[in-house]
Amino acid sequence: MRKQFVAGNWKMNKTVHEAYDLAIELITGLRAVRETEVALCPPFVALTAVKSAIANTMIRLGAQNMHDQDRGAFTGEISPVMLAGLADYVILGHSERRQHFGESDAFINRKVLAALRHGLRPILCIGETLEQNERGETEAVLAQQLHAALTGVAAEDATNVVIAYEPVWAIGTGRAATADDAQQRCAFVRAQLRDLFGALAEEMRIQYGGSVTPANAPEILRQPDVDGALVGGASLKADDFIAIVRAAKGNL
Repeated sequence: MRKQFVAGNWKMNKTVHEAYDLAIELITGLRAVRETEVALCPPFVALTAVKSAIANTMIRLGAQNMHDQDRGAFTGEISPVMLAGLADYVILGHSERRQHFGESDAFINRKVLAALRHGLRPILCIGETLEQNERGETEAVLAQQLHAALTGVAAEDATNVVIAYEPVWAIGTGRAATADDAQQRCAFVRAQLRDLFGALAEEMRIQYGGSVTPANAPEILRQPDVDGALVGGASLKADDFIAIVRAAKGNL
């Protein structure tokens, strides 16, 4: 049985001190949770502070992005070498990176391979825009993004990759997919993973992301092919994030 995985993407929010305080607050509220894996993904500058806060707990640490190169003249970038040994996970291919920073499928693929090479576990984000959804292109978009990003990933590394299905039209809009929609899309993603990795697809975890709240999390997280959530805005509020984690399968 796949272990549920809920990660909080704090995006460009929280100072170092605020991030530390939020992590401490979450530790208290999540102390009794054993059946769900939890990761916090603060801004780069707060990684060390949050790591110190969650030391000796079951909570994992994730970064929000990274470059594909180990080092070089890339002002302002963070390399996988810098994250190795610091973070457990790294979010790659988020729609905000694709949209605002022009990241291509090929670039994201290089990042995925670099992360795996350095012992980091990618949280690979895929998802369609509202226009693509309305044109009936969702499955074609998901298949393209998924196959492109996972090109060259060895079978032995497959289960270290987490897929996060995040419909772009639901991110930060308050407009989440229905539980049935989330299940349908995540099941489609798993079918694509079977094409790529065979039976290993049954072990790979697929999160849903996009305006996940304490109100809609229980129904979404009950779906058989939804193995957790990548949470944005609600992860900045301790009570909301704790409620979402507790809604995951095995904690109810």
